Amino acid sequence: MRALLIFAILAASSTPFAATSPPTFGCPASMVEQHQFDFWVGRWEVRNPQDKVVGHSRIESINDGCGISEHWQGSSGSNGVSYNAWDTDTKHWQQFWIDNSGGPTLWLAGGIDHGRMMLSGTQTNPKTGKPQLQRITWTPNADGSVRQHWEQSDDSGKTWTTSFDGLYRKEVK
Repeated sequence: MRALLIFAILAASSTPFAATSPPTFGCPASMVEQHQFDFWVGRWEVRNPQDKVVGHSRIESINDGCGISEHWQGSSGSNGVSYNAWDTDTKHWQQFWIDNSGGPTLWLAGGIDHGRMMLSGTQTNPKTGKPQLQRITWTPNADGSVRQHWEQSDDSGKTWTTSFDGLYRKEVK
């Protein structure tokens, strides 16, 4: 009797179990915004403006193309990780950064500006305790390298000082 009742319920269902398809995952290649930062994906040697190697970085596409992770290893022993993704709600790229300095995490948001990725946010200046603007720009170059320029402002963006300027060049295997 119980089996007959279950069969009757299944037969009356408007969506038969066999017709249900599993959900699909992955970020479609047609969604241009989610691939705007793909130029940064790769294994990189990073040099400062004096052409000295200051670190290495591994940037990978993650979560079926829905994000990018960065794994930084500085020559001085610093290391850090960032996660980057296009937020379909805010229509901005988001970055979350943490490193081994013991300092605060960094949250940035932004997007493509004149062919370069520009993300910004606010962090507390550890010396003054006041808000400090952070702005990082990644510029893809014609030779395949990428310039990362990190700036800070303590006067609401009137003036900026460089905290990091690195040229990312693909590592040769």
